[in-house]
Amino acid sequence: MPLRSRIARRVVHGCLAAGLTLALLELPATLAAGREAPPREVAVSKDVMVAMRDGVRLATDVYRPAKDGVPLAGKFPVVLERTPYGKDDRGAAPAFARRGYVAIVQDVRGRYRSEGTWHGFRAEVADGYDTARWIASQPWCDGHLGMVGSSYNGGTQHAMALSGAPLLTAIVPMDALSNPGRWGIRHDGAFELRMLNWVLSLVGPDGSPESADPATRSALTHLSEQVHDYAKGLPLRRGTTPLKLIPEYEDWLITAMTHGDYDDYWRDSGVSVVDHLQDYKDVPVCHVTGWYDSWSGPVANLSYPGLLKTKKSPQRLIIGPWTHGGQENSFAGEAEFGPAAAVSWLDLNLRWLDRWLKGVSNGVDAEPPVRIFVMGGGDAHKTPEGRLFVGGSWRDENEWPLSRAVDTAYYLHADGTLSAAKPPASAPSHYSADPQHPVPTLGGNISSGDALAANGVMDQRCRPTVWTCEDARPLSARRDVLVFQTAPLREDLEVTGRLIVQLYASSSAPDTDFTAKLVDVYPANPDFPAGFDLNVNDGIVRARYRASLSHPTPLQPGKVYPITVEMYPTSLVFKRGHRIRLDISSSNFPRFDVNPNTGEPLGMNRLQAIADNAIYHDPGHPSHVVLPVVPPKPGR
Repeated sequence: MPLRSRIARRVVHGCLAAGLTLALLELPATLAAGREAPPREVAVSKDVMVAMRDGVRLATDVYRPAKDGVPLAGKFPVVLERTPYGKDDRGAAPAFARRGYVAIVQDVRGRYRSEGTWHGFRAEVADGYDTARWIASQPWCDGHLGMVGSSYNGGTQHAMALSGAPLLTAIVPMDALSNPGRWGIRHDGAFELRMLNWVLSLVGPDGSPESADPATRSALTHLSEQVHDYAKGLPLRRGTTPLKLIPEYEDWLITAMTHGDYDDYWRDSGVSVVDHLQDYKDVPVCHVTGWYDSWSGPVANLSYPGLLKTKKSPQRLIIGPWTHGGQENSFAGEAEFGPAAAVSWLDLNLRWLDRWLKGVSNGVDAEPPVRIFVMGGGDAHKTPEGRLFVGGSWRDENEWPLSRAVDTAYYLHADGTLSAAKPPASAPSHYSADPQHPVPTLGGNISSGDALAANGVMDQRCRPTVWTCEDARPLSARRDVLVFQTAPLREDLEVTGRLIVQLYASSSAPDTDFTAKLVDVYPANPDFPAGFDLNVNDGIVRARYRASLSHPTPLQPGKVYPITVEMYPTSLVFKRGHRIRLDISSSNFPRFDVNPNTGEPLGMNRLQAIADNAIYHDPGHPSHVVLPVVPPKPGR
């Protein structure tokens, strides 16, 4: 049944019933010409309790343009942000109100001052619709509703669009929660452990009704300090930890960790765009993410192309070199990209919303639909902050992925080389996957706090500050990491697009994981005498889901299977003299949960086993990575 058909429709009154439509309204001359009106004061109505269809009331703050402390008369376009993180901390609302919007921030159901119980994202579709209906009934509403926010708050924008809310005019989902059954929470069958940290550290101790009790809050705060122990000691079992004090959060987390099958649980999660494209309202959407964002794969590879194919309204994609929420930074972890990499969060949102909510002729609709930051090209010096200068520049494109990119296979060879030549006959490369000693996570597409692992770029060498490192060796020196790399490149090589690895693999276990990581190997220089192994991106597949995310099947020990591992996308210039490296293993902890290799039900294992895993690289089993190589422009 279509998602939208499950939402009760009600007659929308207020500004729509008054005869306004979603067409652009007549605007003041200064705004129509694209000139900003003088700054206004702001009047705030705090904790307006907005009733949902089931009687639950959501706490809502309304910021209105004002003069002398009195809200200005008339109707205004509305900007809404719906958040689980506490509406009192959303500082952008006054800035929108000073620019001629009514800005609204709302605590989602069961969070902070809102009533009801939080059960994950499912309520956001209906609650978003009912909030839009309430906005439509207000005398200050001019019939145009836009939304802003990142991460979960980006997901509530998708939920609003999936509800078909009649006022919705344009949205800017940044680093948005979306399609979590494929990537982002479940990741090709594995579980992203940042969500463990999200519940234990970010949303558990703060904002839940139970945490208002001092004793409960103390217990939950202590729990948040033990994330490392719980990550190492998985699985979680209901009722055995202080998480039982907030049962709705315990239920959501344990269900997400045990529900690997891609079925209606994930498809109808409330934020799965790709599964409900026909329900999604046809409005202009500016999708924003970063190459090191935890949601870049779902945004760039699923939401944007899916909506582009099915909608008539403009769809825009902006991808910077950022980590999750790092749009105003010029760096990502240990890499610096230069000042041009940083953008203003407020300016980006205003430009999109001014065009579609106010009708300002600012040219945003005439720009190319895709804007990407191509990383690389820097001189690799060490910045004063100790970062590697990677460099890069912005580039406009007419499509994503790029049609001019040439899918180029680089084959794995038994001697550890990676090349365009197909492999000769050879024995497979074996390694032991030991759940007690997983490969440590060093950077990557991680978010939800840094209690588990640092995000962004990180030299792929262990160090004492990384809690999962058992020594100070580079990851390439581990026995359970297979390293394949090219000779030093003779020319610069740009890789922009989706990154797909095709392995031929076997295991002694009924289930195991296979991981892939693309690395840019920098040669030694005076600032980095050991060079720098820059993580470009990574991916994982839980082998029971190798053929279908919906229907898991065990491995037959020793049988060779094709295994496809898709990493998140990138845009990077591998410079002349660098090497392209592909690391293959069976763990990346704590980015992903560790497979016990026993084939037991997910999140319910009692045992662990060392798996003998093998990667094949011969004419009948040509394991390879496909890199989308962008040819240089003529004359370069």
